[in-house]
Amino acid sequence: MEQKYILKNCDSFEPKHIFECGQCFRWNENEDGSYTGVFGNNVINVNKINQEVIFKGVCDGDIKNICENYFDLKRDYEKIKYELSNIDNYMKESIKYGSGIRILNQELWETVISFIISANNNIPRIKGIIERLSKKYGNKIVWQNKEYYTFPTVEELSRASIEDLRKQGLGFRDKRVYETTQIFLKNKDFEKKLKEEINYEKIKNSLLELPGVGPKVADCILLFSTLKKLEAFPIDVWIKRVVQELYFKEEKDLKLTNDVLNKLAKEKYGELAGIAQQYLFYWRREA
Repeated sequence: MEQKYILKNCDSFEPKHIFECGQCFRWNENEDGSYTGVFGNNVINVNKINQEVIFKGVCDGDIKNICENYFDLKRDYEKIKYELSNIDNYMKESIKYGSGIRILNQELWETVISFIISANNNIPRIKGIIERLSKKYGNKIVWQNKEYYTFPTVEELSRASIEDLRKQGLGFRDKRVYETTQIFLKNKDFEKKLKEEINYEKIKNSLLELPGVGPKVADCILLFSTLKKLEAFPIDVWIKRVVQELYFKEEKDLKLTNDVLNKLAKEKYGELAGIAQQYLFYWRREA
């Protein structure tokens, strides 16, 4: 049964900023500018009209609770933007471009597999692979006469062999996705242990042991999943470029290693480094 929830007077919520900043792959823009996505066992359409955000769709539970959790609605992003914009003018400028960004609480398992697929890949291709996997191994949900598919569970995806995964267009990632799926399947409490661990480095090191998870993918998982480590600072070519231009333009010959970038992120942005990264990333791409 379709449900609806309206969020009134929300400044820090722009669907385009949230869904186009590289953190998620299952949301697509519609002709009317709204976005429809699948997460968990939910299919939801999100539209912003003036100062109202309208959520509607079919949900596995109460739509208000589901949206509050997934869209991180209980967190005060106005306060975060105020704190970050006081760091320097670059940050202030970048926030203007992505002022409606919110970091989603995505299911850990789906985030792990999605970002393994994202390695050396482009967004349309990543989306296509995830859609094909969901269609083949997930469950169908019909809403407004359209078919949607849930992301496969560990058990559902474990039925796919390396060859099966290759047929879905994963390329060199097929073996990595297969092996990581087997780790989740055999270690039933792997996810639980990650969520219970408090030490940031220990969580990151556990993620780095998964096939296909390098430092950047680990940081994406830490930031964009229910692990919700806002200090994680994913480093890619865009971030290297923007940080070089903003903070190291006098030192053109400096080799910007990940260690240098992580140190800068920690010193400048502290516990909010991940959100700062999203504003910088979105600004660099949009501007």
